Amino acid sequence: MTSPPWPWAQSRPLAPLTTIGLGGPARWYGAPPTEAALIDAVREADRRGVDIFILGGGSNVVFADAGFDGLVLRVALDHERLDDDGTATVGAGVEWWPFVERAVARGFAGVECLAGIPGSAGATPIQNVGAYGQEVREVVERVRVYDRERDAIVTFDNEGCGFDYRDSLFKRTSGRYVVLEVTLRLRPGGAPTVRYSELERSVADAPVTLASVKDAVLALRRKKSMVIDPADENHRSVGSFFTNPIVTDAVAERIAAGHPDAPRYPAGAGYTKLSAAWLIDNAGVKKGTRRGGVGVSTRHTLALINLGDGTTAELLALADEIQRRVREVFGVALVPEARIVGAQG
Repeated sequence: MTSPPWPWAQSRPLAPLTTIGLGGPARWYGAPPTEAALIDAVREADRRGVDIFILGGGSNVVFADAGFDGLVLRVALDHERLDDDGTATVGAGVEWWPFVERAVARGFAGVECLAGIPGSAGATPIQNVGAYGQEVREVVERVRVYDRERDAIVTFDNEGCGFDYRDSLFKRTSGRYVVLEVTLRLRPGGAPTVRYSELERSVADAPVTLASVKDAVLALRRKKSMVIDPADENHRSVGSFFTNPIVTDAVAERIAAGHPDAPRYPAGAGYTKLSAAWLIDNAGVKKGTRRGGVGVSTRHTLALINLGDGTTAELLALADEIQRRVREVFGVALVPEARIVGAQG
C-alpha cells in the first residue's frame, strides 16, 4: 500500500498515547481539529480501503506489538457547555476526569462517583463506564455520532444507545459509529449517589456532599492504584482489565456453597454479578505477580500492569493464564474489558 495523499504522520508510536504504554506504531496517525475534518478523514480512509481506529484518551486500549496497519485518528473535539438546568454538552475529545471535577464544582449531581476515570468523554457511552454504584447511562440524554455505513450524522437517545453492563450499541457494532458529542442530563443541586457499600463506609463520618463523595471516590481509587499517577509503580495499566462476570444464580450458589465470603450482587432475574478481583485472587493469582515485563498490580488483582519494559504479547499471555485459572477453579469465564487492537505477530 502506498502512502495516501493526506496530511497525516507516518509510523507514529502508539504506546505513549495509551495509559498502559504498550504497542507498536500506527502506519498513519492524525488528530483532526474539527468535527468536519474528522469526518472527512474517516470518509477518505473508507474510500481508499484503509483500516481506521478512533482513539480517545487511550485508557482502555492495548495495541499489538506490531502496531496498527492503518490510520489512527485521535479525537480532538474539546468543546463543552454546562447549562444552568444541568444539561452538559460535551465534545468527544473532552477529558473525562476534569469534566467531572467541573460538574461537581457547579453542584451538578450524576457523575460524582465517576471521578478519577481516565480517558475521553466520547468513550464513556461506548463502554457505559461505571464505578462505585454509578453508570454513565443514568445521565446520558443523547449521543451524536457519525455513521460510517450511512455516511451521515445520527443522534441516538438514551434508549437507542442500547446500554447494558459495560456495553452499548456502539461497542457491539465496533467501528461503525464515531462518537462526536455526548449530552448528559445532570441534576443541579441533586443529592450524591451513595449506594456502594465501600463508598458508604468511606463517607459515614463526614457530611455527605457531591464534593465529599467525589473526594472519597478518588481516595478509594488511589488506594487501589486506579488513577493515573506517574509516581505509582502500578500506574501503567488500563484500570480493570476484566469485567465482573454475570452468571446464573445457580452458578453463584455453587460458588457460595464452597466460599460463603464470595461477593455477590443482584444482576436481574435469575442472574448474579460476581467480583472478578475476588475470583482472580482466590484462584491463586496474587497481587504483585510478575511475568517478564508485565504483572498484576501490587494493590488490585484486577489491574494488569506494564512494569516499564513489557510487551503486549506478555500481557496477553498473563491475561490468558488468569482466565485459565479462574475457569479451572470456579468454572467462570472472565471477559476482558480492555480492547485489544491489531494482530499479534
